[in-house]
Amino acid sequence: MCNQGKALLITDVFPPQTGGSGRWFWELYRRLPRDAYVIAAGTHPEQDAFDASHDLPVVRTPLSLEDWGFFSCRGATAYMRLFLQLRKLIKQSRITNLHCGRLLPEGWLALMAKLYLGLPYVAYVHGEELGLGLLSRQLKWMLRWVIKGASLLIANSRNTESLIVSRYNLLSHKVVVLHPGVDVELFTPAPRDELFRRRMGWAGRLVVLTVGRLERRKGHDTFISGLPELVKKVPNVLYSVIGEGVERARLEALICQHQVEPYVQLLGEVADAELVRCYQQCDLFVLPNREIQGNIEGFGMVLLEAQACGKPVVAGVSGGTAETMSIPATGLTVCCEHPGPLMDVVSRLLSDSALRERMGVAARRWVVQNFAWERLSQRAWPLLFLHHHGTALTSP
Repeated sequence: MCNQGKALLITDVFPPQTGGSGRWFWELYRRLPRDAYVIAAGTHPEQDAFDASHDLPVVRTPLSLEDWGFFSCRGATAYMRLFLQLRKLIKQSRITNLHCGRLLPEGWLALMAKLYLGLPYVAYVHGEELGLGLLSRQLKWMLRWVIKGASLLIANSRNTESLIVSRYNLLSHKVVVLHPGVDVELFTPAPRDELFRRRMGWAGRLVVLTVGRLERRKGHDTFISGLPELVKKVPNVLYSVIGEGVERARLEALICQHQVEPYVQLLGEVADAELVRCYQQCDLFVLPNREIQGNIEGFGMVLLEAQACGKPVVAGVSGGTAETMSIPATGLTVCCEHPGPLMDVVSRLLSDSALRERMGVAARRWVVQNFAWERLSQRAWPLLFLHHHGTALTSP
């Protein structure tokens, strides 16, 4: 029992909304004592059904902002409206410290709570948001103040830690690395299921799977552009993509342009049970990420999920993706700015089933040993639940 107050996690991205950070918070906080925290989560059309399925102390409140800037009448009004909603929840729940899911906009709300209410806060840093400071002087200024005001910054990778320390002149002791993990009981290897593969249109195909929002830094377009050459080497290849996003129309046009319609599936969003089976039944998992105007893949939880299901993985060299794998035993990184190097690696792996099998076995072992949520949640407890004096709450 935590008798020294509660923490409030503020996060716009939380299930049933999809996204790696939302899954991180869900998996982490559901393994922590329920009386230690309250979650102020963003709204979603399917929230009622989802929230009826669990016992986490979640309060839904609109947290999305069209513009994260503060220095306009519209921006200041929006932030103040959200802050007043959170202040009411803070008082009702006797909150003593805050966890903000991102540096912006949640971190700015936490900074307001520190200034007005004296509450300390811990901030999660995912890596991609650091690129905002390269695009806007206002957002860079806001980021700097959020970072300065935080008691502790939790980076999702060593790469993210390095970026934030170097760009914002921080002492490294203010930043700790806490990798996201994976549910190794849910994401498990499974025997080949020909019935499922036929239903998916995968029968007789070598399936390369990508899971993630359809956005430019994920690199779906790089893979699609390289398919004409890949098909010459691997005629039965199929590129299957799970996820939705703003890039869908452009990807559909690219598929038509390269005349690779028989070799690509855009599956959209799928249910979690279907997602797991796709991981289990694919032949290779690829995340062809690259940096776009400072926007990077901070870590790559999907790479852990694929490896937990016994699949070898390939990812771009940018960001923190290399930290998800044991190179070259479980996966490989490659420059994904252009299709050529990526297609060379993919064709080599697709042409060697024995190598994929060895890598898949090693991948499962690697993830269980290093990224199981139970182990990570034990490490998270003393980092997250802090007094304003900086001492940890009693361990669960």
